[in-house]
Amino acid sequence: MSSSAAATSLLVIAAPDLNARVRQWLDHLSDERRLADKTLIAYERDIRQFLRFLTDHLGAPPRLADLRDLKPADFRGFMARRRRDGAQSRSLARGMAGIRSFLKFLEKRGEVNAAASDAIRPPRQARSLPKPVAVRDAADVISGDLAMETEAWVEARNAAVLTLLYGCGLRISEALSLTGRTAPKKGAKSMRIIGKGGKERIVPILPVVTEAIETYLKLCPHAVTANSPLFRGVRGGPLNPRAVQLAMEKLRGVLGLPDSATPHALRHSFATHLLAGGGDLRTIQELLGHASLSSTQVYTEIDATRLLEAYDKAHPRR
Repeated sequence: MSSSAAATSLLVIAAPDLNARVRQWLDHLSDERRLADKTLIAYERDIRQFLRFLTDHLGAPPRLADLRDLKPADFRGFMARRRRDGAQSRSLARGMAGIRSFLKFLEKRGEVNAAASDAIRPPRQARSLPKPVAVRDAADVISGDLAMETEAWVEARNAAVLTLLYGCGLRISEALSLTGRTAPKKGAKSMRIIGKGGKERIVPILPVVTEAIETYLKLCPHAVTANSPLFRGVRGGPLNPRAVQLAMEKLRGVLGLPDSATPHALRHSFATHLLAGGGDLRTIQELLGHASLSSTQVYTEIDATRLLEAYDKAHPRR
């Protein structure tokens, strides 16, 4: 959908001068910032909802001058209306982001002051917990014994990548960034990983990890040199993350796992199973490469949730 098409539906909601500004804003998002069509549609919907609210609130279609007089209470009233209509916190936060984008656009042109919208804190969003896979399911995923691929080396490659995610807690980007030189070698106890923000960390290596990589290297038809990518696509180029995701989708179907069992879920499983086995949070934080301990503490919530579920199922007085 083009930005001009998006603005057309606003003509019955706002005064002509404000409609013109909305159209210019959408053109700016489309032509200069090159936002995706879905994002443009969402922004158009957000501003349309806000203008509809202002029409009811003011008793007439809003004009550009009306935006200059908005107070924090007006934005709170809008969010309260949306909440009554059933909008969840995530939708409210996204909607306010769209409205702020429009007001900031006007502020840069010297036409409004966006301070009133900046004074509104976005609604608190419930944090969704990571969804690890069970220990037995993780073992099945990395086994490489299911003959899912037509070529044995591809099967071994997928198993090696997934073993790194679960056995070392790597992000998929970290696993695919390994080269012949930085790949774990037989007998090695640890390896250096460069994670987000260029942060370096030391990750212990289990024998099962090096065994999986050795099996893959023996079968791989492409030469892996010191500076070349460790993991290769079928044609010999660097392995695309999407290929790993597709391999995991096939495994989900065969093993009967939920959609939440993604490659990244193996990293969550690494942390969750370590915690359940007595690992301390600080150590797990270092192994995962989290900058903040609060990012790691989410795994304690998973562990507590599982304990409560087990209690509810097993307690004789349930």
